[in-house]
Amino acid sequence: MSRAKRSDDWGFPRWRPYGVGREAQQVRLCDRHGCSEPGNCPAPKSPNSPERWYFCTEHAAEYNRGWDYFAGLSAEEAAERAADEERGTRSYARAQHYAWGGSGDGTRSADEMRALEVLGLDPDADFEATKKAWRALAKECHPDVKPGDADAAKRFAAGQAAFEVLKQAEDRKSWKPD
Repeated sequence: MSRAKRSDDWGFPRWRPYGVGREAQQVRLCDRHGCSEPGNCPAPKSPNSPERWYFCTEHAAEYNRGWDYFAGLSAEEAAERAADEERGTRSYARAQHYAWGGSGDGTRSADEMRALEVLGLDPDADFEATKKAWRALAKECHPDVKPGDADAAKRFAAGQAAFEVLKQAEDRKSWKPD
């Protein structure tokens, strides 16, 4: 009976770094005929196809140079797809998981940002600008100035609520505990 031998792989602490094993690593070769480089760059075999070629960096660049995105489409379909792509690059779709972030720098809540929007102010406006915008809105559409105008009354109420939100936020900023 052979005696058990001690190896570097048993017990704790590990004697070799994590991720290092004795087994061979699987390497996918470039799909280009005759290339022996690793194929790390996936490329579609055809438009809208889930099948992929796997090329090395050099052959992936060569493949992409010859790629025609509009191959097989009529002139109208190509123009429509180009317009859809262009429309997608001009507008910014906000990711849902960033919605909680608010103003981007984290200093204003979503309610404060909406209040600034109602008053027509930039996100970085200070409280003095807020007061000025509120006064201008009140002078323009106060119910005493425009009696009987329901639209002006709604705008005034929205502006008043927006100013209250921003005033409370300013009070929270300036409040210091004893």
